[in-house]
Amino acid sequence: MFSSQLGAMLCMLISMLSYQFSASYAKHLFEVLDPTSVTVLRLSFAFLIIFFMLRSWRIWKKLAFVQWQIILCYSLALGLMNICFYHALNDLPQGIAVGLEFIGPLGLALLSVKQRSDFIWVGCAILGIVLLMPWTGYQRLSWRGVGFALSAGFCWAMYIYFGQKVIRQNIGIHSLTLGIGLAALCLLPYGLWQNSAGILNTMYWKNALILALLATAIPYALDLYALKSLNRLSYGTFTSLSPAMAAIVGMLVLDEYLSLIQWVALFSIMLASIGITLRSYRQRKKLGA
Repeated sequence: MFSSQLGAMLCMLISMLSYQFSASYAKHLFEVLDPTSVTVLRLSFAFLIIFFMLRSWRIWKKLAFVQWQIILCYSLALGLMNICFYHALNDLPQGIAVGLEFIGPLGLALLSVKQRSDFIWVGCAILGIVLLMPWTGYQRLSWRGVGFALSAGFCWAMYIYFGQKVIRQNIGIHSLTLGIGLAALCLLPYGLWQNSAGILNTMYWKNALILALLATAIPYALDLYALKSLNRLSYGTFTSLSPAMAAIVGMLVLDEYLSLIQWVALFSIMLASIGITLRSYRQRKKLGA
């Protein structure tokens, strides 16, 4: 039991590192391609990988019974989340972009706060947001990047919200295939209109494949394995470490060093996330879920 949990925790760690290294890789790619083109290429290749990895052709007969309006909302949220995050990543240090984006799902979780004692987590989240704003005087922060990061966070919250509805449609994990595929299809016309030369240039397809593997296929496969052995508390706590992981990877790969105030801000956001995860886990145990 202990060895399986340890293995699951290691998988979570590798999954998070893979995703954060993919963000750093994408940021290097922005030197030759704009964020929109990188997003379109990544989603397109991610769809092909996930389609064959999950053998999603098996759900063909079920598509007639799918509520497509929910699927489209889910796909739109997924696509906008990715494009906004990459635009934020282009303007902000990686740790700050991830920290601000993390406010989205955290805010969704904080909406369920009912007990007065839980408002301490709301205070931690607010403190983190305040300290990450450009008025702290950090020269590499831009309001445009902050706007994109917060928009990505909002889309992430919508992705979670509609994802919970999609799960009830009896297509299981194949909902991810549909979500990524439709998101890529919706963004492709705009991407081609903006930069068809870059998207159709096969020289960049190898980069897009690597990005899709690091950001989608590897984390998704490892998360599926980890979820078999980790409970909600462990999984939620590990996920809460994402902003710090992003800041560390950004420092090592991109030479992006944060100020002490910004580290305090990231830890405030992570503390709020861990606190709300613990509260949610205890509440479920009381209800016997």
